[in-house]
Amino acid sequence: MGIIAWAVIGLIAGAIAKALMPGKDPGGCFITMLIGIGGGLLGGWLGKVIFGVHSINGFFHLSTWIAAIIGSVILLILYRLTLGRNR
Repeated sequence: MGIIAWAVIGLIAGAIAKALMPGKDPGGCFITMLIGIGGGLLGGWLGKVIFGVHSINGFFHLSTWIAAIIGSVILLILYRLTLGRNR
């Protein structure tokens, strides 16, 4: 997948993660996209390590989106925990 596809998946997965975990988060669209891209990478890595599957197959595969959303939720939790201590 190209960099544009990663950015689109990241933006959408980050937005879905924020919708699943409502609350006040600093950062706008750029932070959401970074959390989503990082979440996609984390989700793909976890899927490979834990389940032995290649979860990042392509833009339109359901496993890619599920991995990105789960990874984004994990990163959003870590992001909130980290920022919560600094406030």
